[in-house]
Formats: sequence, structure tokens, C-alpha cells
Amino acid sequence: MSLKLGLIGDNIARSRSPLLHRLAGEQNGLSVQYDRLIPRDMGEDFDTVFDSCAGRGYRGINVTYPYKELAAKKVRIDDPMVRAIGAVNTVLFDAGGPVGQSTDYTGFLAAYRQVRGAALPGICCLIGTGGVGRALAFGLVELGATEVRLVDRDAAKAQALAEDLAGLGKSVTIRVDTDATKAAEGAQGLLNGTPVGMVGYGGTPLPASAMAGAEWAFDAVYTPVDTQFLHDAEAAGLQTISGYELFFYQGVQAWTLFSGLSTDETAMREGLAASGD
Repeated sequence: MSLKLGLIGDNIARSRSPLLHRLAGEQNGLSVQYDRLIPRDMGEDFDTVFDSCAGRGYRGINVTYPYKELAAKKVRIDDPMVRAIGAVNTVLFDAGGPVGQSTDYTGFLAAYRQVRGAALPGICCLIGTGGVGRALAFGLVELGATEVRLVDRDAAKAQALAEDLAGLGKSVTIRVDTDATKAAEGAQGLLNGTPVGMVGYGGTPLPASAMAGAEWAFDAVYTPVDTQFLHDAEAAGLQTISGYELFFYQGVQAWTLFSGLSTDETAMREGLAASGD
């Protein structure tokens, strides 16, 4: 048996998602084709690439920066939480049309608990309120954060997310800011939900001096794994959660949605560590 999957995004040449899904296929006796679908390299826009996937035989696709919110508008979303998030990273092409899910949201919950167990997030400064940032924000509320400070140069985007979070009816304070350094003051958790720090987007979204006094940090970037943001956090004595953990959990959860099959997570980690792509 075979399974045809793909990833739509920009700047994904070094993504390890193809390898993860091929390894999952090997565990389950399936031949997996997992293609990188980069609209500009294909000479097409996002809508054209997405709309052609079902006809090209894809069972499902992952969606990454900067298309997650666009994808959410093109799919049926059955999960009320994912509808509220308004961004999807996993799409299945069913007979009734494309269906969207957010394994960014569930993957972040798993990554957080893997590293921090039952520890509460506390006051959190989240930089970036785009597709992955929205999933992280909803995840922080689910994990019991007491306050979430949303930082984005686009204040309107951050404000829209704040209103969506308030709609959950949870006991959490939501703030909006455009200054990451200011928002980080007194925060226990520092999160990067922007592409800053990944290959092609060098740097860090927060000065190292702004990390003093925090307890933990998470970076959604995983290429490279050792970002400047996490390096600075470790140097400041913070507990860190790598974007690799989000990559891993969103990937194995997406695999189960695509295939209906599980994975041996220990063997998967070993295979990823031992293999190149």
C-alpha cells in the first residue's frame, strides 16, 4: 500500500516532515511519498496549489508558514476549538471535501507536558500571533496560564486573537502589546511564535537581557533546533522547550490522522536522530 502526502509552505527546503512520515510509513509497512509544495517554486499561488491537491492524489497535507490561516478558510473544521483557533496545519482530503485539524495545538500541549509535566505556565509572553501563535495561545489557556501577553507588530491581529481567547470564557488575563521587551517583564514563560530565528530569518525576537527572571521558554522554530532565542534562554537559566518537540508531536499526530495508524514514538525519535533527509 502507498500514501501520498505533502507540505505546503515557504522556506521548507530543510523541513524534516518528509522524513518523519516516511519513517512512520516504514513502521507500518506503507510506502509514503511526501512532497514539499512551495508555491513560488511551482509558479503557482497558494490557492492554486491547495485546490489541486485532491486531484493530484494527495490523501492529506501539512500546512506551514505563512498559509495556516488561509488554509483554515478553505476547509471544513469539525472541532470547535480548531474553529476558534482559526488556523490549521493538517488537512485531509475526503470524499466530502477537505477537512482541517490543528496538530500544532495538540502537539504543543504534548510538547509542554513532556518537558514541564503538570507545572503551570504562569504569566506568559507570546511573540507572534499568526497561525502557530494562535495555536500556542489557545494551548496556554488550556494549560492554565494566568495571563497571556500577546505581542505583534500588527496590533489589530493581536487584538483579534485576544477577543477570540476571551470568548473561551476562561479565567485568564489577556493583554496586547507591540513591545516584546516590555511584555516580557515579570513573565514566567517566554514563547516565540514567529519565524524569526529559522533558516532564512536569522536573529531573535527578544533581547537576551529581557529574559532575566523568567522560568521557561519555548521556540516554535526547529530549523535550526538550537536557535539564538533558546540559546539565550538556556544561558539565563530558563527551562527550554525546543521547537523540535512541537515538530515531533504535531507530525506523529498528523500521521495518525492521515493513515489511521499509530507510531512507535521511541523508534521514531531514534530514526529521526540517525537519518538525514
